[in-house]
Amino acid sequence: KKPVLAAGMSFGLAIEAMKKVHRVARAGWNGKGMYLVLVSGGVASHPNLEAGEEIEALPWIGMKTADTKFVPWLASQTDMLADDWMIVEEGPACSSGATCCGKCHAEDDFPSDDNSSD
Repeated sequence: KKPVLAAGMSFGLAIEAMKKVHRVARAGWNGKGMYLVLVSGGVASHPNLEAGEEIEALPWIGMKTADTKFVPWLASQTDMLADDWMIVEEGPACSSGATCCGKCHAEDDFPSDDNSSD
């Protein structure tokens, strides 16, 4: 079972967590090991492009599925409005290795959902 580093987050906070190289998931997802990550952009090439043609690939959100596939993911209205998002594991950029222990993160790594200062 993956360690849960933070739970009860909004979708906005889940996006911010992915930008900081965290893996996120919804508490209600039934699939084992499912999570989302932010895939960085770069230069892409493909056999169907003209010879030597390269195009800019923009960042996108990918999902590791329950059957160990990796696919592009789109949020539903329910996903965007849910407050059950959680950080399930740190990505490879974590200073502690592939599975984050949480020790290398400051308490202010993530913005608060508190809107009382508006």
